[in-house]
Amino acid sequence: MKRVLVAEDEASIREFIVINLQRGGYEVVEASDGAQALNEFLACDGDFDVAVLDIMMPEMDGIELCKKLRSYSGNLGIIMLTAKTQEMDKITGLLVGADDYVTKPFSPSELMARVDAIYRRVAIGSESAASKRNENELVSGGFTLNLRNRTLTNAGKPIDLTQVEFQIMEYFLRNQGSALSRSDILSTVWGSDNFGEEKIVDVNIRRLRMKIESVPSDPKHLITIWGIGYKWVG
Repeated sequence: MKRVLVAEDEASIREFIVINLQRGGYEVVEASDGAQALNEFLACDGDFDVAVLDIMMPEMDGIELCKKLRSYSGNLGIIMLTAKTQEMDKITGLLVGADDYVTKPFSPSELMARVDAIYRRVAIGSESAASKRNENELVSGGFTLNLRNRTLTNAGKPIDLTQVEFQIMEYFLRNQGSALSRSDILSTVWGSDNFGEEKIVDVNIRRLRMKIESVPSDPKHLITIWGIGYKWVG
């Protein structure tokens, strides 16, 4: 069963989200604040595919909750709910481990498109070793991306990635040396029907650089191609 954790303190918005998720075939566990959401997550042994978290909540805000959930699971898909005025909160949420965000007010179709896209990614990552790809690894320099185990290592040292980060790395390693536009990365990783903005790509690249570059401010692998996007250099 597809299971979603919803943390939203405004009852009317939470009810709107829950109803639409249930109509979409998801089992939903809801919470009215961050602390309750964390308790629900732990009580279910983290058995969730996606979490939808409001940023502004009592007890524990969405940013802190996102960090805690991410510390328990790299596979959980996390979507932040933000207001238009919370620009820095969007970026902060992505940097601490969120996969996507939805800006209030949002339509049912937008919400479901985001949740479905995240769920598909999680489902792919949760598949057993029975990957349908012919190869098991993508190698570039000291980096090895294992498609069977969904892991990345550099000189044998493991690097923890979220599902989104893994897919970004896979896209780069399948296109080494090629300049990839932000729009191409967005549509490949987040889906062609994504409602998001291209800056979500920039924030995730920044997050990846913090994990794989020796000096993130002077990247040697994830190179910016001005006016276009990025390319991978092994």
